[in-house]
Parts: sequence; structure tokens; C-alpha cells
Amino acid sequence: VSCPHNKTPNMGDKEDKSQELREKLVNSDSGSNLSSSSAGAGMEDWGRKSVVTLALTVLTSSQGLLIAASKANGVKYDYAVTSANCTVETTKMLMSLLALVKIWRTVGVNEDNRISTSWSELWVYPIPAALYLVKNLLQYYVFLYVDAPSYQILKNLNIISTGILYRIFLKKILSGVQWSALILLALGCTIAQLTSGSDQVLSTPFMGLMMAIVMAILSGAAGVYTELIMKKQPKRNVNAQNVYLYLFGVIFNMVAIFLYDYDAVFGRGYFYGYNAIVCTMILNHSLSGIAVSLVMKYADNIVKVYSTSVAMILTTLVSIPLFGFQLTLPFVLGTSVVSVAVYLHYQSKDTPQPPGALTK
Repeated sequence: VSCPHNKTPNMGDKEDKSQELREKLVNSDSGSNLSSSSAGAGMEDWGRKSVVTLALTVLTSSQGLLIAASKANGVKYDYAVTSANCTVETTKMLMSLLALVKIWRTVGVNEDNRISTSWSELWVYPIPAALYLVKNLLQYYVFLYVDAPSYQILKNLNIISTGILYRIFLKKILSGVQWSALILLALGCTIAQLTSGSDQVLSTPFMGLMMAIVMAILSGAAGVYTELIMKKQPKRNVNAQNVYLYLFGVIFNMVAIFLYDYDAVFGRGYFYGYNAIVCTMILNHSLSGIAVSLVMKYADNIVKVYSTSVAMILTTLVSIPLFGFQLTLPFVLGTSVVSVAVYLHYQSKDTPQPPGALTK
């Protein structure tokens, strides 16, 4: 009698244990699938950030060289800079619109990718468009006062302005290590550009120096403000946001043409002075603008600063086989400092922050 009585609970225990084992296996499979899905999404996000940052780095490497090369006899521009800048904004707008049309044909029109919107969304775009207008035009005029090495050195001023404005506008706290990394980056990029005749590199006319400082501040303000707009609506399609930004850019550039270059543009013709170098420069600026917006959407403005700074180093490397540039000790030291700065910045981002130190 006792044997059957004792046997029954044992069978029940085995069934319970089997059920628990099956549940654990199911939960384990679900957790594994979630983990795999998260890892796949993380890899996709990392790959996207890497591609746009690399593209921006490569495009920025040739930007300054193309502007300098577009000057007739290295002295002045045959074309109207307002015309070139307007063409850049128009090209960027058309590129974004074409990308948007492709998305509409694939997934259809929805709330995230539509371009018909209310003024409550549109009113924020004229601000960065106006900032970019002045900054981009100053970029041409700075080259009338400085040479390419001086321009590259003065351009590093936007590293500090970006860090300060990043803190003010986006309310993000940069650690002491990150501030040190920004300063190291500026120093490293400067050291890398020094040559045996570096005592003359910073002998820049006062007007050129003031333009460079204003350009650096505008560059930081426009970049941080644009990132704020992009990330305020994370689900909004970046191409739709770009169409708004570049549309206002075209409008403001047309106003600039009428106010400052009316006789030059309408008297000699809109495309007067355009040649292969100018057209290549315009395409380069257009693609660079698209890459910057993608970096701001999927990465951050600090990444843009680092990519443009590393681009200066890359420009020198490319100049070795193309123009016979001689590798110097300052360049090697500067490259090392930049590498350390990049490492410190990203190492600091991975360090856990104390409560209250993160962005609200």
C-alpha cells in the first residue's frame, strides 16, 4: 500500500521539474533572441555612425584645398561666392528631396517623412540657416587673408566654441577629462601644422583673424543648434528635416545675392567663373553638408568636431604622395596628441556618471 502511495508524489515531482526545465529553456531562448536582436541593432547603429563620420572626414579633408584652388591665380575668386554658396544649398536640398522621394516610393508617406507641416515646426529652421549662411560666406573671405595652413590652424577655434555651446544649448555636462581632451585636440592639430617656417604661420592680418574667430563661433552655434533640432524629433526623417533647413538656406542666399552681389551675378551671369574645380568644390560642400546632418542625427556634434579635425591630419597624409609633402616631427607629435585626445574623449563617455550629472 505504501509503495504506490510513495511513488505518486515522485512522479509529480518529476513532472514539475520537467515543466520548470521547459520554462527555463523557453525563457533562455527568449532572452537569447532579445540579446541577439539588441546586439544586431547596436552593430547596425555603430556601422551607420562609422560610415557617416568617415564620409565627413574624407570630404572635409579636401574642402579647404578646393576653396584655395578655386581662386584665380591664387589671388581672388572669378565667381560670385554668394552664387556658389546658393548653388551648394540648392544641391543639398535637391539631394535630400530625392532621397525623400525614394523613401516615399518604398514605405509611403507618413507622419515621420512628410514635408507638409505647421509653422510651429518650421520656425526653428531659419535660425541655423542664417548662421550657416554667414559662416559659409566668411569661409571664402577668410582665404583672401590667410593661406591654407593658417586657415587650418584658425579653424581649430571651433573646437572650444563647440564644447562651450554644447554645454549651454544641449545642457550636457562635459567632464574635466573631456574638456582636457578638447584642449589637447586643438593643441595637437596646431602642432601637426607647424613647419620649419612656423614662426610666420600665425602672422595673419587682423581682419582675417577676426573673421576666423567669428566663423568659429558661428560654426559651433549653428552645429549645436542644428543637432538640438534634429534630436528633438528623433523619429522625424532626417531628409525631411534637411529639406526645411536647406530651403531656408536657399532663400537667405538669394537675399544675399540681391543685397550684395546683384550686379556681379545678374550682370555677368549666375554661373560666371564656374569651372571644373569650382563645380567639384560645390559638390564637395554639398556632400559634406549632408554628412554633417547625418552625424548630428545619428551621432553628435562632438563627433563632427573630431572628424573634421582628424580630416586636417588626413589632408597632410594625402599631400605626401600627391604634392611631395615632407613628414616632420611636429606632424608626428601632433598626430599622437590628437589620437590621445580622441581616446580620452570616448573613454570618458564610457565612464559611469554620478546622479544628476547626466542630461535632463
